[in-house]
Amino acid sequence: MNAISIGPPFSPITNLRCCDTSSDRTLHLTSLALPIRFTSQSCFLLKQRNRRSLLLVQSTMSSSGDILQPNPFQPKELMTESDFEQIVSPDGTLSICGFGSLLSERSARSTFPDLINFRVARLNGFRRVFAHVAPIFFERGIAKPETKEVSSLSVEPCEGESLIVTVFEIKKSEIPSYIEREHEFRFLAVHPETLEGSQYVMPAVLCARYSDEEYFQNRCKGNQEIYDERYGRFGIDKIWRDDVLPCRSYCRHCVLAAKNLGNEAYANFLDHTYLADRKTTLRKYLATAGSGVMEEEPPELLKVRYGG
Repeated sequence: MNAISIGPPFSPITNLRCCDTSSDRTLHLTSLALPIRFTSQSCFLLKQRNRRSLLLVQSTMSSSGDILQPNPFQPKELMTESDFEQIVSPDGTLSICGFGSLLSERSARSTFPDLINFRVARLNGFRRVFAHVAPIFFERGIAKPETKEVSSLSVEPCEGESLIVTVFEIKKSEIPSYIEREHEFRFLAVHPETLEGSQYVMPAVLCARYSDEEYFQNRCKGNQEIYDERYGRFGIDKIWRDDVLPCRSYCRHCVLAAKNLGNEAYANFLDHTYLADRKTTLRKYLATAGSGVMEEEPPELLKVRYGG
């Protein structure tokens, strides 16, 4: 593709348009010669815009040179608070996607007392995995490091998987506390759909699997003291692991929360939630090594907070 040059005092504005015809897919460049005088700043901005447009077109081309339509529902990582603000709805709320303890409305309201519009939804292309060592379990005395029963849930992309989740809205003002509370997760903007298959227009925030390296560099800013304050003091030297088991009380709570949403959500939770090995489903685990989990009474503190 030829380079696009821009020179003062006048220059054409070049628009990129992808056209899909019945015979083939072609890329058309159309120029509109408009009498616009450019300052040095406007020239720079226009160059940046054209560069982004070219990169977008290149990124949607297959190896054969065909033009592919971009997927508007592709998950997008949220890195800063301003990224979160870009997906706030016009009424000033942010949608949150729940997949574990937040399947319970009572549990969700213990964290977000002013949430609204709690509902059940479907999220395609992700699976649940018990592979995240949660410090809160150590704080509450329900982690069992001697048996490695220390993990909570996270989700990760997985083609062909589909999860039944919950979605609800929180106020924009709650974004900073939400980011702080879910400090070790990767934040993704995703597009759930109704159980009938209708796509939500506004994206929801999903707490997905991070990596220890990214977490230390990006969230802890490479500072060991920050990491030790959050994890090291509990003897946790690795957050994301493939050799841990579900925290028993937490697992029980999540299963009951899914069951309260109905049979479809319950079956989905058992069959699309995996242990850290990514092979053993929760249904199989509860029928074998974890057979006593559902019969155990949770600590009184958790009963009061979550029910149980």
